[in-house]
Amino acid sequence: MREARFDARGSMIRWTEAQGEESRREAVPGRSETGEAVPGGPVTAEAVPGRSETGEAVPGGPVTAEAGPGERPATVFVHGLGAASTVYHAHIAARPELAGRRILFVDLPGHGISDRPADFGYSLEDHADALAAALDEAGVRGGVIAGHSMGGAVAIVLAHRRPDLVSRLVVTEGNLDPFPPPKAGSSGIASYTEEEFVRGDGFARVLERVGPAWAATMRLADPLALHRTAAHLVLGTEPVMREMFRESRVERVYLQGELSGELPGADGLRAAGVAVVTVPGAGHNVMFDNPDAFTRAVAGTGAAGAPV
Repeated sequence: MREARFDARGSMIRWTEAQGEESRREAVPGRSETGEAVPGGPVTAEAVPGRSETGEAVPGGPVTAEAGPGERPATVFVHGLGAASTVYHAHIAARPELAGRRILFVDLPGHGISDRPADFGYSLEDHADALAAALDEAGVRGGVIAGHSMGGAVAIVLAHRRPDLVSRLVVTEGNLDPFPPPKAGSSGIASYTEEEFVRGDGFARVLERVGPAWAATMRLADPLALHRTAAHLVLGTEPVMREMFRESRVERVYLQGELSGELPGADGLRAAGVAVVTVPGAGHNVMFDNPDAFTRAVAGTGAAGAPV
């Protein structure tokens, strides 16, 4: 497990990593300023061999996570509202299509293993900046950012604010527009006041409505963080997420589950260069319903814009 500060009080965003046998960056401890090993710390120049300008190995040379010629960029999974990255994506990371890649499972503030400060705003911009702090600490540049639902919206904001961190966006049923239809998700949570949700019975009612699978991870999220995040999802961003997504310069894929119905505004996204893919037999949780298609999309081995 690794961590990075995301606010002035020292709150930590945390993530775990999986690395294939062919990955150049190895899971080794970093070193403190005194030279002592720090488990889970950043890789230093002494940790693994780097490469010279000609590409030759240089013992003791620095190693970064930015993909070089012939290497694959790091893949970063970002979960949805009330979820956790490993729960939704660990089975995908084990797929042979992703062998040899450095893979990060990031839990956003208020979720999973990350801290949940009460004075944090939990806007999409706040989450994106916290995610950027994690990627900076991890040494990731030009990564493949795979965001699900709310995590897709955060990934879009990240690419808008820190394009150096992103080479490719894979957004799975991500929030593109404000004021989504009323249901048990963000709009249902935001229908309560913060007081009703956090200190009343709002959280318990939502857990009952979302069903046991989603509740299994949602009950681990901080109620205050959950409500504030949902409220910001409903309000959206400025510019709105769809506009950021259309105007982004990175390679972009949008996955829409067939069972979820047609994606509103799909033609406009395609016109902007987004590969909009309808995933057969899948609903909102595409990674569970059709893991083959989801893996191909993340690995970049599917035909852009075609069913996968």
